[in-house]
Amino acid sequence: MHVKKGDEVVVIAGKDKGKKGKVLTSFPTDAKVLVEGVNMVKKHARASQQNPQGGILNQEAPIHVSNVMLIDPKSGEATRVGKKILSDGKKVRVAKKSGEAIDK
Repeated sequence: MHVKKGDEVVVIAGKDKGKKGKVLTSFPTDAKVLVEGVNMVKKHARASQQNPQGGILNQEAPIHVSNVMLIDPKSGEATRVGKKILSDGKKVRVAKKSGEAIDK
């Protein structure tokens, strides 16, 4: 997958197109990611110890990884991701627009 937990992404398709957020969790087997504040759904919760009131909660639902693009650390725009091997043998992700290394 081209995004990891903690990456800053922008949604490029769907009802939340244009929204930016941080990746909270990634699900590589399903090719989905959970992005902060994106794809909000209502969940009906029964009363419990943690939530004695119960009721309807708003929470994020996973979004397909093909619908998000990484934000370039240099320009702040959406960019594709490439891979590069550094001189010390370390493999890093690089932004295609600026050539900036994403992994430090």
